[in-house]
Amino acid sequence: MKGELLLLSSVILLFRVVCGCPARCHCHSSSRSVDCSRQGLAEIPPDLPPHTLTLHLQDNQIHQLPAFAFRSVPHLRTLNLYNNSLSNLAPGVFHGLQHLQVLNLTQNSLHSLESRLFHSLPQLRELDLSSNNISHLPISLGKPWENLTVFAVQQNRLQQLDRELLESMPSVRLLFLKDNLWKCNCHMLSLKLWLEKFIYKGGIMDSVTCVSPHTWKGKDLLKIPHELYQPCSLPSAGTGTSRVQQPDPGSPESHGLGQRDRSECELKPKPRPINLRHAVATVVITGVVCGIVCLMMLVAAIYGCTYAAVTAQHKAGRLAQTEETVKLEGKEPDDSSPA
Repeated sequence: MKGELLLLSSVILLFRVVCGCPARCHCHSSSRSVDCSRQGLAEIPPDLPPHTLTLHLQDNQIHQLPAFAFRSVPHLRTLNLYNNSLSNLAPGVFHGLQHLQVLNLTQNSLHSLESRLFHSLPQLRELDLSSNNISHLPISLGKPWENLTVFAVQQNRLQQLDRELLESMPSVRLLFLKDNLWKCNCHMLSLKLWLEKFIYKGGIMDSVTCVSPHTWKGKDLLKIPHELYQPCSLPSAGTGTSRVQQPDPGSPESHGLGQRDRSECELKPKPRPINLRHAVATVVITGVVCGIVCLMMLVAAIYGCTYAAVTAQHKAGRLAQTEETVKLEGKEPDDSSPA
């Protein structure tokens, strides 16, 4: 019995050596997947099978990934790095993953992303950056992602999201943005307009709930009327070229200017002139109300005329009956006189 167990363990060890499966991972040849989750790993295990399609590295303690970290698995299609300790990603960390379709970076400690980070992922379909500490996303993450359909950045520290970044994802259908520190000022108007168009075309998203300013705290960005957005003030032509006109940073004037600059981009709860859509709606509603009033007046007139006619007919009948009675009473004395 001991000999059989020893032989079996030797075969398993030989299989792992031949197939290149790391000692702390489980390799599935049928699905060409490698599961290294929950192993307390601090780095990418070596000797990964080169034909791996799915790599599970979730629930480990990986702090950083060097450039070309996955060069040994060029055919990788799904990479799961959920719940690690990644705080920074080197620009070339995903270099060589031309076939990667699903990338899960949820629940790490990422603060920002470089624009060159995803240049080497042309086939990416799903990108999940949820539950990190990301406070800023670049305007563009490389070439347009023609294949990206799912983009998730919920539960981060984002205050704004540039419309140009979303426009680089023409095929996106699922968008997750909730639980961020959204600052609903004038700079968010372009995002609002893009999201409205996205939903109109059949896209699905969760919500963008405002955290600041206080006027719109807790409000859904898409439910704030367009008329309440004030246009952002453009910088003057001499900004950045003349230093003579700039007040001392510590002076009261500088403090006042800073307050005005911050307030200029705040959403003002003061409605702007009514637009054409609201004007048309007002005209339609007014017409409907006037029509109802006219109809009620017509019904009242018909009712009055009918009532007057019935009353007149009734009085005429009673008058005729009275006259007939008087005539009969006048004949009776004549009939009773002597012949």
